[in-house]
Amino acid sequence: MKVKVGDKAPDFTALNEKGESVALSSFRGKWVVLYFYPKDDTPGCRAEALSFKENWDELMKAGVVMLGVSGDSPESHKRFKEKYGLPFTLLSDPEDKIREMYGAKGILIPGRVTFLMDPEGVVRLAYSSQLNPTSHVKEVLRVLQRVNATT
Repeated sequence: MKVKVGDKAPDFTALNEKGESVALSSFRGKWVVLYFYPKDDTPGCRAEALSFKENWDELMKAGVVMLGVSGDSPESHKRFKEKYGLPFTLLSDPEDKIREMYGAKGILIPGRVTFLMDPEGVVRLAYSSQLNPTSHVKEVLRVLQRVNATT
């Protein structure tokens, strides 16, 4: 992974599921989960998105903003989000520029990588697990609980 724990998260702008431009820097001052997934509405990606949805209340209590990123179009993201009632933003990265910036490319298929940034934009978690999509939310919650226990 190019971006590691302790690094400042690189800024970017991408289109969300509504076709609106969203900049990572607009969320400074908040915890941000940035998760990269291969493709909308495929079995692993659906399981991962639904695991984040199932833990949404706990993520909201921690004041987290969630951004999912794949190479799918804003229209595909809109369908995926509506079909499963996903409560978070999905961003389109059709040329894999953001994925490459963060080192989340993968080998045969796009990588499944999750980052957690603190309110200052510093990476507190960089987690990669292609084969266990539901583990990503568990890792995010583990780090948030550890940080909250020490503050």
